[in-house]
Amino acid sequence: MSALARRYSLVLFVLFWLGAADASDVRLPDATRVELPNGVVLILIEKHEVPLVAVQAMLRGGAVTDPPGKGGLASLFAALLQKGAAERDAAAFSEAVDSAGGVLSAAAGLESITIEGEFLARDSALMIELLADMLQRPALDAAELDKLRERSINLIRAAKDSDPGNVMPTYANAFLFGAHPYGNPVDGSESSLARISHQDVADYFAGQVGADRLVIAVAGDFEIAEMLAMLRVAFTNWRGAGADLAETPDPSMQAGGRVLLIDKPGATQTYFWIGNVGVARNYAKRADLDIANTVFGGRFTSMLNTALRIDSGLTYGASSQLRRLSKPGSVAISSFTRTDATVEAIDMALGVLGQFEDAGVAAEMIASARNYVLGQFPTSLETSAQLAAEFAELEFFGLGDDFVNDYAADLKAVDVASVKDVIASVYPPRDKLVFVVLGDASLIRDAVQKYGAVTELSITAPHFRVE
Repeated sequence: MSALARRYSLVLFVLFWLGAADASDVRLPDATRVELPNGVVLILIEKHEVPLVAVQAMLRGGAVTDPPGKGGLASLFAALLQKGAAERDAAAFSEAVDSAGGVLSAAAGLESITIEGEFLARDSALMIELLADMLQRPALDAAELDKLRERSINLIRAAKDSDPGNVMPTYANAFLFGAHPYGNPVDGSESSLARISHQDVADYFAGQVGADRLVIAVAGDFEIAEMLAMLRVAFTNWRGAGADLAETPDPSMQAGGRVLLIDKPGATQTYFWIGNVGVARNYAKRADLDIANTVFGGRFTSMLNTALRIDSGLTYGASSQLRRLSKPGSVAISSFTRTDATVEAIDMALGVLGQFEDAGVAAEMIASARNYVLGQFPTSLETSAQLAAEFAELEFFGLGDDFVNDYAADLKAVDVASVKDVIASVYPPRDKLVFVVLGDASLIRDAVQKYGAVTELSITAPHFRVE
C-alpha cells in the first residue's frame, strides 16, 4: 500500500463500515469510456471520498512478445520506464514523483506492461504528464539498462540459490507450455538477459509500444471533463506500434506422465508443481470455479493444506493455483517438503486431488467457501487504485461490467452439482498430469520415475526451458 493510501486508510475504513452494503449490492460505479482516434482507450471513474487520483495503464504485449532467445526484454523495458523520460533523467524523474508524495511504477507481465500510479488530486496534471513521458518519451538510458540487466541476472541466481520456490512457476510454465508464448519467462533467464542489447530495447519500443495497444483507467477525485481534456492533450497525437501484435494461439492440454527434475545438489527440501493447461479469464463458470478452488487449495483450511500441513506436518503450505489469461493458462498444485518425504507428499497431494475429483465438494464446504469469497469481494473494489485496476483489466480482457456486477449472485447460485461439473472440466485427471520437481536429484531421481518419463535440468543451467 502506498503512503498516500495509508494516509487515508482510516477514512476508507470508516466509510466502508458506515456505508458498505452486502456483497450482493456491490456494483461497479458509472464510468466514462472514450476511444481516441489513434486507438487509446480511456476509462474515467469519479470517486470523491478522498482527495486521491489513481491510474492504471495497460499496454498489450508483455513477455509473449519477447523475441526468441531474448526472454525478459519486455521486463527490462518496463523497468527502464521508471529510469528517466523526456527532460528528466532517472534521478529527476524519481524526485518528481517523490516530491509530490506520489507512486508511479511499471512492470511487465505475460500479456501486458502495466503502469500503476497514485497521486494527490491536486497533482493530477503531474501524474498525467509523467505517465505520458514514460510511454511516449522514455529515456531508455544505456547505463541504466546495464544496471538493470545485471541486477535481474543476480536476482535469478539468488532465487535459485536461496529460495528456489520463487522460480518454480517459471520452470513449470516453460516445461508445460514449451515453445508456446505462455512458456516465456517474464523476467527472462541468465542467458537470455545477457543477450539483450540497448538496440533490442530501442527496437522493442518502436515495434511493440504504441497508442493502439493502450488502455488507461483513471479513478478518483476529479471532474470527468477536466481529466478527459488532459488525457486528450497528452495522448491524442501518439503514434501506433510499429509492428502488429501477434495473436496468441490457444494452448492445448499437454500429455501427462512427464516429469521435469531440476537438480539442486545438497538441497534438503523438494519443491513440486503438478498440473496442466486450465481455462481462460473469460471462463463462463467463474463463480463455481472460484468456490471449487477455494475448497481445494485456495485458503489455509483447504483440502490440500489440511492434508499436507495441518494433519501430516509434511509442509508449511500447500495450495492450488489458477492462472487465467486471455487464453487458457495453467491449473496446478504446488508445495514443498523435506527430501526424504518427497514421494509421501506428492502421493498425498495426488490422493487429495483424486478425492476432490471423485467425490466433489459437500454442500457445507460450498457454503463455507462462498462466505469466504463473498467476504473478500467488497473489499477488493474500495479504493480508487482498485477501481482503476478493475476497469483497466475488464477492458483489456474484453469483459463486461456483469463480470463484477453479477458475481455475488453467481456465487450464491453455486451448488454441489455445478461444482462437480466444473471440477470435471477444469482439473486434469491423474493420467494428464505434468510434474515439475526441484531437489537433490541423486536422492529423489529413482523415486520420481513412478510419475512418468523424467527429463533433467541442472539448477545452474542459465535457462529455464530444456534445450
